[in-house]
Amino acid sequence: MLTTDFPTGSPCWVDLGSPDIAATAEFYGKVFGWTFQEVPETGGYGFFQLDGKTVGAVGNLDEGARSAWTTYFRCADADATVNAAEKAGATVRVPPMDVMRAGRFAALTDPQGAEFSVWQAGDTKGLDVVSEDDALVWSELHTSDQDGAFEFYRRLFSWRVEDFEPSPGMNYRVISTAEGDQQETSFGGIAPTMAPEQPSAWTPYFAAADVDAVIAKATAAGGSVLMPASDVENVGRLAWLADPNGAPFALIKGEPRQS
Repeated sequence: MLTTDFPTGSPCWVDLGSPDIAATAEFYGKVFGWTFQEVPETGGYGFFQLDGKTVGAVGNLDEGARSAWTTYFRCADADATVNAAEKAGATVRVPPMDVMRAGRFAALTDPQGAEFSVWQAGDTKGLDVVSEDDALVWSELHTSDQDGAFEFYRRLFSWRVEDFEPSPGMNYRVISTAEGDQQETSFGGIAPTMAPEQPSAWTPYFAAADVDAVIAKATAAGGSVLMPASDVENVGRLAWLADPNGAPFALIKGEPRQS
């Protein structure tokens, strides 16, 4: 389970690149009840908040980039992690840099093409709220090479993996941080891409008390359904959506996992 302890290797932050921050903030406000708080002197970057607590962030979309959520993983040393990632075949999009006193980050692309970032905490450890309704609860990598992807991230974060078959014939890898009970510290999964043309990418899952109700809010606000709501045994009810700019995200109302 994802917690705000944010041990090394766990997702600790998510942010979104948008071509229209105000419109994007309005969309997610209608869907999740988030408010937007701009950070001074950042060129428009700001926090999505729920009851005054940060659950994500949004900034201006880089020129030529597609709108997408980026997952940040906690690391002890951003420079050392970037060095290890490069040696393992990653591409560095943004080299390690300080974000005022908040921390130090870098942006990378893994060998299969999935973009992610790393975060070395300073004053900011990570998000204020996770694993609650309308907040981040799970991070999922869809990749063209499950084995290669896991080995890459294992080198960086010492992740552990457990095979899980949510449906017949589907090989899903549940990933956990290096220490603690493996099931209790699981925070995400690695799955094959759903179609040959689908790019490798990390997608955030936000917890929903009522998945269908959130879908209705999202479509009414201009979003689209990428995968309709469905029930998955020992997982819960889930769906994939895209915001009006095409950025994918997922919803889940989980159920206790059975051994």
